[in-house]
Amino acid sequence: MPNGKPAGVPCIQLLDDFRCAIFGKPERPAFCASLQPSQEMCGDAAIGQSREYAIAWLSKLELLTKPAQ
Repeated sequence: MPNGKPAGVPCIQLLDDFRCAIFGKPERPAFCASLQPSQEMCGDAAIGQSREYAIAWLSKLELLTKPAQ
């Protein structure tokens, strides 16, 4: 996404199974390559965190880091 990804909009490279279509490829943006997953980002079923929890956490993070318009 040349101008960045708006909050709440899935990445255009996200496959149906939620994997990245360009993972490991040179065209993958540096930001994505530098992103280090965390427990909050992925959810942890062992402590009751679901995928929905992770999506909510990521959505909040997107909104909190949204550039001023």
